[in-house]
Amino acid sequence: MAEPREHEFLDDIEEAMAEEFAAEEAEIDDAELELEQLRVERDQYKDRFTRALADAENARKRSEKDRREAENYGGSKLARDMLSVYDNMKRALESATEEQRAVSGPLLEGVDLTMRELLSVFKKHGMEIVAPEVGDKFDPKVHQAMFEAPVPGTKAGDIIQVASEGFMLHDRLLRPAQVGVSSQPAV
Repeated sequence: MAEPREHEFLDDIEEAMAEEFAAEEAEIDDAELELEQLRVERDQYKDRFTRALADAENARKRSEKDRREAENYGGSKLARDMLSVYDNMKRALESATEEQRAVSGPLLEGVDLTMRELLSVFKKHGMEIVAPEVGDKFDPKVHQAMFEAPVPGTKAGDIIQVASEGFMLHDRLLRPAQVGVSSQPAV
């Protein structure tokens, strides 16, 4: 038979301590794992929150830009339609002869006052006339070439005739000025 060991109780204590140490180590590992998972989750929420704030700020800026554009350019269709009224009134005033002015003076004066009021309303709402002069340089950003002709004494690209004025609405072209442009001068 085996001889009884003298310090068997010490082995039991060591074994119990080892089990207790392993259990504590497992608890520490579980706590560290849980802590790491919480850190990852926190970082994910922080990232999502930051992205949501950035999206909200971008949406605010976009809506502010859209509001400004609607305020400035929302009436562009009406403004474009009013240009034919301007053109017709201008033609009426330009076609009146001195005889007609003598006979229908007050009527033509009323048309002239109406024309001035229309131009005042245009200006109030950000519409400006693009009125090129003969001899100005053709600018495709604000002019539309209706024809091209060789004219002696001019350079290629010079405006030789103005058919109709153009209009800008704030910084956008509403209607280009219609012009005739000089091509290479005839020899």
